[in-house]
Formats: sequence, structure tokens, C-alpha cells
Amino acid sequence: MEYTVQKLARLAGVSTRTLRYYDEINILKPARINSSGYRIYGQAEVDRLQQILFYRELGLPLEQIKAIVTSPAFNSVLALQEHREQLLDRRRQLDILISNVDKTIATHEGRISMTDREKFEGFKQKMIVDNEQKYGKEIRKKYGDEKIDRSYDKLRGMSQEQYEEVERLAEEIHRALAEAYKTGDPASEAAQQAAKLHKQWLGYYWSEYSKEAHAGLAQIYVDDERFTAYYDMHQPGTAQFLRDAILIYTGIEQ
Repeated sequence: MEYTVQKLARLAGVSTRTLRYYDEINILKPARINSSGYRIYGQAEVDRLQQILFYRELGLPLEQIKAIVTSPAFNSVLALQEHREQLLDRRRQLDILISNVDKTIATHEGRISMTDREKFEGFKQKMIVDNEQKYGKEIRKKYGDEKIDRSYDKLRGMSQEQYEEVERLAEEIHRALAEAYKTGDPASEAAQQAAKLHKQWLGYYWSEYSKEAHAGLAQIYVDDERFTAYYDMHQPGTAQFLRDAILIYTGIEQ
């Protein structure tokens, strides 16, 4: 079948403006323009739009989606298999959260009792699944499956106090980094304190620490646009500043 912009928009549940924008940025071009000047989409375009919407649902930024689906090496079948695994992970995550809620209700009703660790199991698993979906491929490639799995195991085993300390440390890092950035010097005392706090934060996730691994992670913050966007959210250049501060802290040259 062939579709006009309006018909494809209704079929996919998106706006016609979205399809026109996808055409403008060359992520989804129509198969042809008919004699009346209307965009016409065929089966190949329908399939690509499905892939785009899958990736959007998984939270990928549009520029990254474009790089994936327009790559000559793109394999639609393999992509669908990966989508399926990620959706299954998400379902497992929801199942854990639902189970956690059910146990909490039963606890309040006096039918069972929950340990403090059990109360936070669902949230910790959500952190793991979210991290795996966003960065799993990259960090596993750089550090290997064994190290990443050990890190996840360490997170699962956190006590409530440790979990709260991790959250506190993360906030303190952002505050310290914001103040250090004002100095403009990654070697300043404030910047080095931020790097030290970052090391302490990693200690709650890594089973073992090395300066090389710390420096390597700092480089990922600059190389990967998703990490960069996270650290640059309030002040552009923060990710690079943190990378430079950590390289100085560890004494590792990249």
C-alpha cells in the first residue's frame, strides 16, 4: 500500500508535522512526490517509521536514531530482536516494581513484613535496567561483561543507608562541580574535590577501583553525547571540565 502524509500520520499515531520534519532532516524521506506535489510513502518507509518509533519509545535522541537507521550496516531484523529484548527488560522491571508495591500493601495490612532492603529492590532494579538500556552496549564493550555484572550485583546488595548515601553523593558532586566550573581551572582545589567525590561515588558501584578505569569513564562523558548532555544540562562544557579534572586527579593522560 501507499500512504499520503495524512494517512500515514493517522496510521502511526503521529502528527503530519512530525512526518514533514522527518523528511526535512532526512531520517524518513517519502518514496516519491506525486504529480499533485503530495508526499507518498511505501512499505519501506512504513517499516522505517516503525523502527524510528521503537527507538523513540526506548528514549533514544533523534540524532542517534537517525545515525542508526540510515547506516549502511543497519539490520532491521537484528534491530527488532534488540527492541524485543529491551522491552522484555522493561517488562521485568515493571513486574519487580508491581511485586514491590504488592508486598508493601501487604505489609501495611499486617499480612507480611518487609526488610528495608526489600523495600528498595524495585527501585534499584529500575536503575540497573535504565542504565543497561541507555549505556549497556558502550560500557560492556569498554569494561567487559564481568565487571558490569559485578557492578550491578553490588548495587543490588546495597543497604538502605548505602543507597541514600549514593543519592547524597550524586547531588554533592553536581554542587561541587558547578562551583568548581566557575574557577575555569580543572586543577583547582574545588575541581579536584569534585573529582575525589566522583571517585567515592564510583566506590558504591565498582567492585574494584583503578585510576585507568576512572579516567576511561571520564573520557566517555565527553565522547558519548548522552553523558555529555547529562552533565552539560545546566552549564555547557561541564562534562569536559569534569573529564579534565579527573585526568588530573588520576594522573592519566588520554
